[in-house]
Amino acid sequence: MDAEACYRAVEGRDARFAGRFFLGVRTTHVYCRPGCPARTPRRENALFFPSAAAAQQAGFRACMRCRPDAAPGTPAQAGTAATLSRAVRLLEESGDASGLSDRLGVTDRHLRRLFARHLGASPATVLRTRRLHLARQLIETSALSMIDVAHAAGFQSLRRFNDAVKMGFGRSPSELRKQAAGEPATLTLKLPFHPPLDFEALLAFLGKRALPGLEEVEDGAWRRRVPEGLLEVRRAGERHLEARMPAALAPRALQISARIQRVFDLRADPEPIVAHLSRDPALAKFLRPGLRIPGAWNPFEMAVRAILGQQISVPRARAMAIALVERFGGFPTPEQLATADLRGMPGARANAITGLSRAVLDGRVRLDGAQDLDSAAAALCELPGIGDWTAQLIALRALGEPDAFPAADLGLLQAMQLSPRELRARAEEWRPWRGYAAAAIWLS
Repeated sequence: MDAEACYRAVEGRDARFAGRFFLGVRTTHVYCRPGCPARTPRRENALFFPSAAAAQQAGFRACMRCRPDAAPGTPAQAGTAATLSRAVRLLEESGDASGLSDRLGVTDRHLRRLFARHLGASPATVLRTRRLHLARQLIETSALSMIDVAHAAGFQSLRRFNDAVKMGFGRSPSELRKQAAGEPATLTLKLPFHPPLDFEALLAFLGKRALPGLEEVEDGAWRRRVPEGLLEVRRAGERHLEARMPAALAPRALQISARIQRVFDLRADPEPIVAHLSRDPALAKFLRPGLRIPGAWNPFEMAVRAILGQQISVPRARAMAIALVERFGGFPTPEQLATADLRGMPGARANAITGLSRAVLDGRVRLDGAQDLDSAAAALCELPGIGDWTAQLIALRALGEPDAFPAADLGLLQAMQLSPRELRARAEEWRPWRGYAAAAIWLS
């Protein structure tokens, strides 16, 4: 990290660098992001950190004006190593730092070294920082009691919660609390992203595939039915999505936020991706600002739907998925499908679904993002009835692999007017973002 270049960005108040580094001010012990409206500190008083967690660990508290805790993730934050990127995702989606190295198949020492090198903090510190910033949102946007906020953010003691908030933000929880908007039974979270975001294109894509009773897209919002009630996501300005959910989901708010980030690919920075893909004139006509990969709420659900969609149209695949939902009263779990009699659908698909379910239950297939792209795809392709197209689609939409690429996809082949072999060769120029090339064509 070039400190002088960082300071020039701060001097110019260039908000495009938000999230790429953080500024710590020695004299005030506050950390900010580029573009903060506060007075620019003198150069000798400025320190720079690769992540909010690193600034927090060094003893700095978040600025109350620019809200650096809301800066979205970037490649530098998520880690330049693929292992670290998967680790951060697992950390957020599980809300648990214990056993992280075992799930990734690396040593604890190696994982700590990756976190220290790229994020400047340990996995536990990164998780605590995420939880602390979640607590701030719960304090400011909900009517939950402080003890409920503390428990939702992972604090077992109200006293430790009060001390952590005071240290992190320079104010007590009661000083941060504002009049909660909406009913006490509703929780509202703002989820940041790198602008632009083509939210409308994502809604159109998801709407065509929505399953009645589980998902719906209506009035500019995406909604998902969960046991506690209805979760709604809509745009809230140029840099945030707003998620409204039942307050009963507060203990899982960190994991819920991570799932929404996956559905709408909020961790991506679209500008360098689009710039790279635009070098191919044949692909450039499909590209639009704010490109994202449409993800999935539930990886197993997406994997089953990928099998259902083999060699048939989107409406036919959706109809088969609806039949499953109606039969089981919701989307079935691996336990339900592992022994289910799926007569009524093609035998190859039925066998592939039951085989996938058993493989997930016995650990032969991981759908938590812990494996790299090649390992995940290879494990899927070992199952009868699952080929490369299905494995790559699962890796792309369920596991969030940006370089996954279903080269045999009929829509891609028709759009590019190439054979599968030719398309696969052409896509080598699109690495490491082949998945975004596929998404650009689908969303267009």
